[in-house]
Amino acid sequence: MRIATWNVNSVKARLPRLLGWLADTAPDVVCLQETKCPAAAFPTDAVAELGYAVAAHGDGRWNGVAVLSRVGLDQVRTGFVGEPGFPAPEARAVSADCAGVRVWSVYVPNGRSLDSPHYQYKLAWLAGLRDALAAEPGPQLVVCGDFNVAPTDADVWDPAVFAGSTHVTPAERAALADLLALGLVDVVPQPMKGPHPFTYWDYRAGMFPKNMGMRIDLVYASSAVNRRVRAAYVDRAARKGPAPSDHAPIVVDLD
Repeated sequence: MRIATWNVNSVKARLPRLLGWLADTAPDVVCLQETKCPAAAFPTDAVAELGYAVAAHGDGRWNGVAVLSRVGLDQVRTGFVGEPGFPAPEARAVSADCAGVRVWSVYVPNGRSLDSPHYQYKLAWLAGLRDALAAEPGPQLVVCGDFNVAPTDADVWDPAVFAGSTHVTPAERAALADLLALGLVDVVPQPMKGPHPFTYWDYRAGMFPKNMGMRIDLVYASSAVNRRVRAAYVDRAARKGPAPSDHAPIVVDLD
């Protein structure tokens, strides 16, 4: 079973690239973020031609998430109980059962700046996610997505550049640690990540070729799923070429 996650930064703008990547990579389950597309307008027919059912959650603004599956799509839920909003809940989480695995696609709020109310919203959202995941009953659980947090200083190209900004603060990293305390595991360990495990590079000139990036896209899984991991990689090639997303996909193979 192959599971992938990708912040596509507009599913409509990236649709030709997404379809080509799906055909070449052949994941069984794909979690998408930042679809920027209302659920009713998601290109369901296009991905259905490749065998994927779709669970989409979006309102057409800057957020939006989806789960694509060719191995079943059951018990779909959008959002989660107690999900905070700013001011109303946004389209940032969708979950479904796929071949016996409970799969979540999440797009954590950016936070903007430390003095912004969006930063407090981000922390509250992560706390709500923790509570929602703690209530998941089954042992087979995967939480994929753009977490907008770099777990350690090794996950940014230059820690000094990010000092005093979001994505690297102790509070944000503590929120990730709270997720791991539920028994979840980062399933892309160092030997699989390589020396530069980044998943995001700003569009500004030179950032990608100079590898000035961050690892903010993560795959967290229960220990039962982690034991099934046989390979994992960041598909850096998908960040290349014309009109790419500013994120690269992560691909995880389970036995």
